[in-house]
Amino acid sequence: MNFALIMLIALLVTGAIWLFDIYLGKPRRAKEAKEPVLVEYARSFFPVILVVFMLRSFLVEPFKIPSGSMLPTLLVGDFILVNKYTYGIRLPVVNAKIVDINQPQRGDVMVFRYPEDTSLDYIKRVVGLPGDRVVYRGKRLFINGQAMKMEDRGEKFNYVKSGLNYVTAMHAYEQLGSHQHAVLVLPDLPPVRLGDVKPFPSRTNCDYNEDGFSCTVPDGHYFMMGDNRDDSNDSRYWGFVPDRNIVGKAFMVWWNFGDFKRIGQAIN
Repeated sequence: MNFALIMLIALLVTGAIWLFDIYLGKPRRAKEAKEPVLVEYARSFFPVILVVFMLRSFLVEPFKIPSGSMLPTLLVGDFILVNKYTYGIRLPVVNAKIVDINQPQRGDVMVFRYPEDTSLDYIKRVVGLPGDRVVYRGKRLFINGQAMKMEDRGEKFNYVKSGLNYVTAMHAYEQLGSHQHAVLVLPDLPPVRLGDVKPFPSRTNCDYNEDGFSCTVPDGHYFMMGDNRDDSNDSRYWGFVPDRNIVGKAFMVWWNFGDFKRIGQAIN
């Protein structure tokens, strides 16, 4: 569901009804005549819809985390806020950039429109920038030939996967640019499920084998991976994210019904 499009339609309809009444309806009504209910509702809702539409389109937008692909950074059920202007100001609905501000950086947690179905919003971590050579071998990440620092403190992370499967993962810490963030690794699983790799655009930029993959990121695109490395449907399988699909940068958890301590937590 394209909520921005629904809000835009509601904004245009209520605004049209209100303007029609101002210039054509009201001058023709008797002074003692009551304002039509439809006009009353349009006049009341138009400013509210306008404010919400502007806030969601250009400042911040809320999202809910539906899966565990970003564990342990984001939990299933987290409600997060996304900065809509940090990567540039975009026109709502069409998502066309009109003002360029900042570019995504390695390590940013970014919301974007899923390349295979732009009606779906995905959230992953930016791993590769345009022109980067991203290599993932033996559960270690290399960018442009340099190994990203991975620190294993011997910690474990337990979670329940769909189907009530209890999972115990290695809880490690990775350095991506200025970001140090937690990742989950399941040592017994392969670094990439070769059977799930799709024939995505610029697939020839990538090489896969049982030990992992290497990909060169095309201009104007980004390579995304989930922090839950062995339980994430990400760029390894469906390819690169074009700049036009960017929604914004996730920056805060504003609500979680199951864990109030997460309220207000910054997203690193």
